[in-house]
Amino acid sequence: MDLLNALVDKGIRREVPTREEALAVLATSDDELLDVVAAAGKVRRKWFGRRVKLNYLVNLKSGLCPEDCSYCSQRLGSRADVLKYTWLRPGEAAEAASAGVAGGAKRVCLVASGRGPTDRDVDRVAETISAIRERHADVEVCACLGLLGQGQAERLRAAGADAYNHNLNTSEATYRDICTTHGFSDRVDTVRQAQAAGLSACSGLIAGMGESDEDLVDVVFALRDLDPDSVPVNFLIPMEGTPLAAEWNLTPQRALRILAMVRFVCPDAEVRLAGGREVHLRTLQPLALHLVNSIFLGDYLTSEGQAGQADLEMIADAGFEVEGAGTSTLPEHRTDLVAVRRRGAGTDLPPNA
Repeated sequence: MDLLNALVDKGIRREVPTREEALAVLATSDDELLDVVAAAGKVRRKWFGRRVKLNYLVNLKSGLCPEDCSYCSQRLGSRADVLKYTWLRPGEAAEAASAGVAGGAKRVCLVASGRGPTDRDVDRVAETISAIRERHADVEVCACLGLLGQGQAERLRAAGADAYNHNLNTSEATYRDICTTHGFSDRVDTVRQAQAAGLSACSGLIAGMGESDEDLVDVVFALRDLDPDSVPVNFLIPMEGTPLAAEWNLTPQRALRILAMVRFVCPDAEVRLAGGREVHLRTLQPLALHLVNSIFLGDYLTSEGQAGQADLEMIADAGFEVEGAGTSTLPEHRTDLVAVRRRGAGTDLPPNA
């Protein structure tokens, strides 16, 4: 297909495809799916070879969130049956992180429910990072604490965080349909604050919430404009007790087309297959490894993931390899950009990304 050849050429040159090209990827037929995967796989291999980065999530604080994000089982008014607990102690969080590192995880993602952290919360996370570093000096640490206040990104960076995650989730035009307690611009501002502080930005989306192809392309192009180093792609897990409990909109084939579109638009970014992969990709998960270069190992915030050993076997059986701790995830030009941002933020701490 001329479309796919053009997208491969652009991806290898790090050129942005047009919106029309991105929409055309989503509109391809199931008969064309393997051609789409093969084309996007060429771009993935150009920048990341056959490496797969493993990430492990530690849920520091669960439930009782005051925000009303429709997709979330921890939202205000949620009737979902999920665990609710306040902050883990640093030692408890470090113990959980060690389980992920033992399974091959290169990055630990520290997540807490809520609108955003208080300054005391930032202190708690700093203590947790220190406890993790005592056990695993070289592990990457990413914080995901919600909307950031003034100076908090800088404090997290000084505490040893390497990255900050805050997803855009959906297009700006439809954001009010899924959340009314904060806006799309609030999320964009937090990602920019993280970048300005010298943190590696991690920002992605959730597919399957009833959005159109145009909405998917809009949010991915908004992410491209922000230029995060890591782009997690989540697929909605409709949870009983949330407003989106009936939104079962994805097939394995559509999920793969979405991942391919993200790879073409963000060719040299770490594209991470995140929540919902087991539910929606099912037996086609190995094909997704030709599109993404990063996955979560184990469970997610309030839902169970595939067994870690099964993930390792899937990676090996598909002809890929787990990325080692001594290997830089990002291509050299992106690693250099992270270093420049950190120097611009007034810190010469070395990047782990």
